[in-house]
Amino acid sequence: MSMEFLRKLPIPKETKEKYPLSEKAIAAKKKRDDEIKEIIEGKSNKLLLVIGPCSADSEEPVMDYIYRLKKVQEEVADKLVLIPRIYTNKPRTTGDGYKGMVHQPDPEGKPDVYKGILSIRELHTRCLTETGLSSADEMLYPANHRYLSDLLSYVAIGARSVENQEHRLVSSGIDVPVGMKNPTSGDLSVMLNAIKAAQHPHSFVYRGWEVNTTGNTHAHAILRGYVNKHGESLPNYHYEDLAFLHEQYCKAGLENISLVVDANHANSGKKPLEQIRICKEVLHSARHNKDIQGMLAGFMIESYIEDGCQKIGEGVYGKSITDPCLGWEKSQKLIYEIADLI
Repeated sequence: MSMEFLRKLPIPKETKEKYPLSEKAIAAKKKRDDEIKEIIEGKSNKLLLVIGPCSADSEEPVMDYIYRLKKVQEEVADKLVLIPRIYTNKPRTTGDGYKGMVHQPDPEGKPDVYKGILSIRELHTRCLTETGLSSADEMLYPANHRYLSDLLSYVAIGARSVENQEHRLVSSGIDVPVGMKNPTSGDLSVMLNAIKAAQHPHSFVYRGWEVNTTGNTHAHAILRGYVNKHGESLPNYHYEDLAFLHEQYCKAGLENISLVVDANHANSGKKPLEQIRICKEVLHSARHNKDIQGMLAGFMIESYIEDGCQKIGEGVYGKSITDPCLGWEKSQKLIYEIADLI
């Protein structure tokens, strides 16, 4: 058993200097941040959609997808805020397989974290500067967040990370909304405890520094379904699930009671076409219950240019190499339908 130190990687400050943001981009992100926060606070009747590929595996098709998203955003701006899902880390249950762009900027090449760090910075920067859409990414590794902290308008904490103390503490110092997923077990108390921790101030060690945080009042819930002891995927987006979450949210005394429903993962059983039905069912529940309506902030949708998924090396442009996604035409139609149903 050993650990080989290969090379010193650039610190976030150096990476940000290599890919700096223009004043125009900074202003665009600030405007988007404020708009998204108003949704989480319940001050806006709009919904947010965190939408895009399961994993951002290649710059060209991801940017192609985001340009398409920009055109749709202009058409639904009065109803929806579209947040490109640019997930550059991919959690692996067993540790095996493709771990995302930050580790492997070329999915068919060897791991290269140095190049990966620059690649993810460049991709998120292109998204913001070229389209004006600030993005979302998953904080799989809290120490890596600073590489993208000036670019992201939304941060997600995954089902396997939500119980981790460092994820909770770092979330308390992030200045944009952070969504906490329910754990794979489905225990909502774990998620609510994570939100409570993120909303409170803390002092802790981070990247070799002693830091203080003020708390993130925009930390909120994400329901993504769960897995039972038999390994079966079970949903938690039904009316009764949403009503129960609101009740528990109120008992927990948290600020900005807010929910994003992940329409894929265990909620859909990783059947991407089900996302269409799931979003409509949740909106139907919201129309019949004011508490659910007030709590619902939006959806997460896994979407790419082509339906489904492929194995690495098959080479289909804009088709996921991880979990299957909803193709562009169906995704575009779903966005319009969600806007019409609000």
